Amino acid sequence: MKKLHKSLLSGVIAGLLSTSAMAADFVFKIQSSDPSGDKNFQVQQEWADRVEKMSNGRIDIKLLPVASVVKHTETLGAIKMGILDGQITATGYFSGQDPAFGLIGNMVGAWSDTTQLLQYMNYGGGNQLMTELYAPYGVKFVGASTTGVESFVSKVPLNGVADLKGLKLRAPEGLVQQVFAAAGASPVNLPGSEVFTGLSKGVIDAADYTVFSTNQKNGLNDVATHPVQPGFHSLPLIDISVSQKKWDKLPMDLQEILTVSVRDFSYDMTTQLKIADQAAIKEAQANPNITIHDWSAEERKKFRSIAQGQWKAFAARSENASKVYTSVTTFLAENGLL
Repeated sequence: MKKLHKSLLSGVIAGLLSTSAMAADFVFKIQSSDPSGDKNFQVQQEWADRVEKMSNGRIDIKLLPVASVVKHTETLGAIKMGILDGQITATGYFSGQDPAFGLIGNMVGAWSDTTQLLQYMNYGGGNQLMTELYAPYGVKFVGASTTGVESFVSKVPLNGVADLKGLKLRAPEGLVQQVFAAAGASPVNLPGSEVFTGLSKGVIDAADYTVFSTNQKNGLNDVATHPVQPGFHSLPLIDISVSQKKWDKLPMDLQEILTVSVRDFSYDMTTQLKIADQAAIKEAQANPNITIHDWSAEERKKFRSIAQGQWKAFAARSENASKVYTSVTTFLAENGLL
């Protein structure tokens, strides 16, 4: 009878353990800055599913599309207030809270390839700097990613800096607008969701928006038939960050799983978008109405020179922005990229 009792008890305990294993120990409600239909969001969802498997179901990430809970510019504050548990977002969206976010989030003209930005973040001090910048908000910076060097959509031919003069273009607030204004363009505030309509109705002539494949899929190249590819301007920092309080509750093995998973995510994101871009370029090239413009090295150098002057001016706006400027330019100089 004792053996039978022990056997039954063991069975009950095993059943309880298997039942508890079905429920995640830690649930993270994370809002993305991308809509659910975008390739970016699909890759992010694959990451969330992978984390669940890697953690054996102990972590459950509820990934939400842009504006599901708050505006894309408000996720940092929402995490601090406990409304959200995390974000996958373009860091530059928070430049209104500190110019440092605008500078590290999109140092216009600084990076010509995704590997350069990720090398700086992972091995050149960028991750440590982001950890420091997010600390006052009660937010834990888990890791960095990016998309790709963004394309540029235009209704008129653009072959160099001179063609930017007077151009009505959509660009994000902060450093990006400042650089384009210095190059002679006329930046316009417009949400990403209104870029297609703005181009169609002539509100804008061009737009700094996203990567070539997304522009092609959304029909932007059909209404703005003179895209510049590869882009000459923008490579945004994408960060995955969570509530510091929730991070501190995670055991070390789960913290390590999240950290390593983000490094994998960054490679996955940049690689998948590069493959998608290559396919989209072939599709656009087959359309006789679309002309792809590739700026010469000389014209790219001209634009970068204008941008460098604005980096310094933007850095003077806050102590943190000055730290970012020093950190990034030191890295660029030491690696022969400046």
